[in-house]
Amino acid sequence: MKYDPNIHHRRSIRLKDYDYSQSGAYFVTIVTYNRSHLFGEIVNGMMKVNDTGFVAQIEWKKLSFRFSGISIDNFVVMPDHMHAIIVLVGAKPEKTHSSDSPSFASPVQVDEKPHPLGTIISSYKSTVARLINGLRHTPGAPVWLRNYYEHIIRSEKEFENIRSYIEDNPRRWGEDLVNHASTA
Repeated sequence: MKYDPNIHHRRSIRLKDYDYSQSGAYFVTIVTYNRSHLFGEIVNGMMKVNDTGFVAQIEWKKLSFRFSGISIDNFVVMPDHMHAIIVLVGAKPEKTHSSDSPSFASPVQVDEKPHPLGTIISSYKSTVARLINGLRHTPGAPVWLRNYYEHIIRSEKEFENIRSYIEDNPRRWGEDLVNHASTA
């Protein structure tokens, strides 16, 4: 079938006209292909990563070395997805006296424009997929769903709520499975 832009298009789930390279804190969720439990398992409310889960964790931590202008905050690798907070440096957290959350009022200025969030996530996903496929001897096999979910964090209270959600995610794993099964 010949390409027809009227029917062959993907609708973006991103905010129209929003600049995802601008400073800010973002809550990101990335899901494995077919929601396969690729990264390990939850045991007694704690995530026990396997070799592929370890790759996902290490590569996420490396992002702040690979890309100037980003700060990695809380994240958790779960059996079939990961949640993370990533801060583009234009809003690099200045530590406040009352908490470890970023101060949204006083960003640190940098000379170079930060990379767009999509570029960072795409690079992470391709690196992890290549490394995992190398471990599994499955070159080219899909590891991730095609897209990712992001939420722009707009306040310190929201930042703290999301940080708590990430920390609690392994403990709530069983509840999420029950809730998901009851709505299916």
